[in-house]
Amino acid sequence: MPATPILSLDPACFDPDALAPAGQLLREGKLVVFPTETVYGLGANALDAEAARSIYTAKGRPSDNPLIVHLPDTKGLPELCRHIPEEAEALFAAFAPGPLTVVLPKRPVVPDAVSGGLDTVAVRIPSHPIARALLRQAGVPVAAPSANRSGRPSPTRLSHCREDLDGRVALFIDGGPCGVGLESTVLSLAGEKPTLLRPGGITVAQLEAVLGEVAIDPVVLRQLEEGLRPLAPGMKYRHYAPKAQMTLAEGSAEAVADWLAERSKEPGAGILCWEEDAARMVAAAHLEQLGPREDIEAQARALFDALRRFDGAGVSAIYGPLPGEDGLGLALRNRLLKAAGHRVVRL
Repeated sequence: MPATPILSLDPACFDPDALAPAGQLLREGKLVVFPTETVYGLGANALDAEAARSIYTAKGRPSDNPLIVHLPDTKGLPELCRHIPEEAEALFAAFAPGPLTVVLPKRPVVPDAVSGGLDTVAVRIPSHPIARALLRQAGVPVAAPSANRSGRPSPTRLSHCREDLDGRVALFIDGGPCGVGLESTVLSLAGEKPTLLRPGGITVAQLEAVLGEVAIDPVVLRQLEEGLRPLAPGMKYRHYAPKAQMTLAEGSAEAVADWLAERSKEPGAGILCWEEDAARMVAAAHLEQLGPREDIEAQARALFDALRRFDGAGVSAIYGPLPGEDGLGLALRNRLLKAAGHRVVRL
């Protein structure tokens, strides 16, 4: 399988015209990997059902898992959405461009291959300058899940994408590491009340400052019941998971640190911990620090990179802490629960 070519650009200083060939590839139905502020995306023409299906093939992704459609601005929303409520306009005014995805009733122009067979479409406007320039060059809405094989930790660097997708896509665009490190917040406005389907870089408190009360789908912190259809990416299937089985601990900071220190003595154990506890994990076969206990933003940027390094180290088991639910911590907790298959020890 031939290696995929790479276009390397500096997000702070690049010629948008350098992305014209990438835009052409998207219009032709090809797959292009590109950076966003959250994670790297695997893009295809969202109006081309066959192109969208090729995303599922490249990722090994179940076809009932919806894709997020990326736009350079709000002007393209009426083409995709049959109803845009005032709440959506207020959200995009407050948080777009940025790490927010809004689920709205779709128009027939959106293929079922993009919506996962649902009557809704998930749309967002990324803030990453390379992503926005690419979308303008493409001239079509771009469906883009994370650029990794299904179930694997999401990619926050191009090297992660190459591990999973080299030879499976037409072009890689390298824009350096992603700034947020966790996928976008997904909020549905297609039901009776605004409902959080996936936590991300925009917190519940920020959403409620614009909308008032926001419901939280139980699947944010639980597994989806068998037979139910996922309403957004990341809700149903095994996600974000390293190769080794992962177990999380929840309790007081001291109790969790003690538990991890004991687990670190196991042969082949990989330990994920807060920076403050790292000195106690000297026995670990491989140690990854998430960052300071109170710096959730640093932890979000570090998580997926750390999980992939565990894979490279070949550990036999991984143990880590389960963060709380405040602010961005809810998103970090969601990703870790998915990565661990909801294996949690309560201390």
